[in-house]
Amino acid sequence: MKEHKNELMWSHIYWLTMLSTTGSYTATAKRLGVSKAAVSLRIAELEQFAGVALVRRTTRSVRLTEPGEALVKNTRHSFDAIEQGFASIKDLADVPSGVVRITAPVALGRQKIIPLINAFLQDYPDIRLEIELSDHLSSLTQEGFDLAIRHTTNVPETHVAWLLRPSRTLLVATPAYLKKQGMPKKPEDLSGHNCLYYLRAATSPTWLFESGQRKKERRSVAIRGNFCANNSEALREIVLAGQGIALLPDFSALQDLAARRLTHLLPDWKPVGVFGDAIYAIRPYSAYVPRAVRVFVDYLKSAFAKM
Repeated sequence: MKEHKNELMWSHIYWLTMLSTTGSYTATAKRLGVSKAAVSLRIAELEQFAGVALVRRTTRSVRLTEPGEALVKNTRHSFDAIEQGFASIKDLADVPSGVVRITAPVALGRQKIIPLINAFLQDYPDIRLEIELSDHLSSLTQEGFDLAIRHTTNVPETHVAWLLRPSRTLLVATPAYLKKQGMPKKPEDLSGHNCLYYLRAATSPTWLFESGQRKKERRSVAIRGNFCANNSEALREIVLAGQGIALLPDFSALQDLAARRLTHLLPDWKPVGVFGDAIYAIRPYSAYVPRAVRVFVDYLKSAFAKM
């Protein structure tokens, strides 16, 4: 009878392992596709059977007790092995299938990822994509994402990264604005312009530039402007309205530059530290990558190579 009870507890222990990863009953329920009440009940049943408290609950967080941490530590590897083993068996099927959960920045996702999705789903109808567009940097492990598309310069050492394409930050304005306010000739000239900037902190904004000459030189310019936003699409809309000068990632600006709706300013000076130097697909390191994830990454690499 006790052995049978132990077997019934295996799924309870797995749910506890998931709770330790997400740190939230709500997030655990979302990952498992069940209700929050069901997760709470399973954990309570497991604690009753174990005879000790496994979870420490507060109004703001959920933490495992020492026995809870020990139980998860001793069983996590087995659950990971089972999950990877089952996934590898699924990959033997001729047609890639499964769910791929993706997080991507809003502007990059809307402009470059979403337009690719229709063709991918036509090629792989048995794969389901779940994409969350957010400028919040999600924890892939805690929030259950299989993949993140990141516009960044540095990739965490604990993650695997596939380069999709290099990226530049471009200083731009409309011809109409420049005709009225004048063309900046050097970084210092920007202090006299209306600069539309990416909102990152409450401190006074500054832009840093590095010369493209053989002898590198850096110049920091304190800027001011009547508009800022934490989204490059919003900045693009206001700069296209002729309100001022803005720094935009190249994927947001190139089409308007080609159509001459925008002008590239100070091409001999490289903006530093505003947007990333490359676009990556990243995921936490693991020995096994699901086939559905691999084919989606390969599809992105091929599509971005043509941009």
